[in-house]
Amino acid sequence: VQLQASGGGLVQAGGSLNLSCTISGLPSRFDALNWFRQIPGTQRRLVAALEGGGRVNYGDAMKGRVTISRDKVKDILWLQMSNLKREDTAVYYCNAQIGNVYSPSYNHWGRGTQVTVSS
Repeated sequence: VQLQASGGGLVQAGGSLNLSCTISGLPSRFDALNWFRQIPGTQRRLVAALEGGGRVNYGDAMKGRVTISRDKVKDILWLQMSNLKREDTAVYYCNAQIGNVYSPSYNHWGRGTQVTVSS
């Protein structure tokens, strides 16, 4: 499974940005497709999750300001972000969770995309 995130950039506070993640080799059954973010010096934290069964969950930090969705035909995972704040500045990663949760290959990561929010 390969994932490639894109769409990051510089945006003013209050603005919007859409991130995309192109996925290849995704099996028909997976646990979840996720967006995480990492602020320098901190751990990666969940922003949004799309479970294999279709349920959606959002992390507290951006709840109400982000929407996760998937284009099944093109195999693209989207993250629509609005009303961005300076504290949303981070590297954003897409992630796929597949198979046995205890397996070292459970998590698949793409390269991150930098989002910088200016005041």
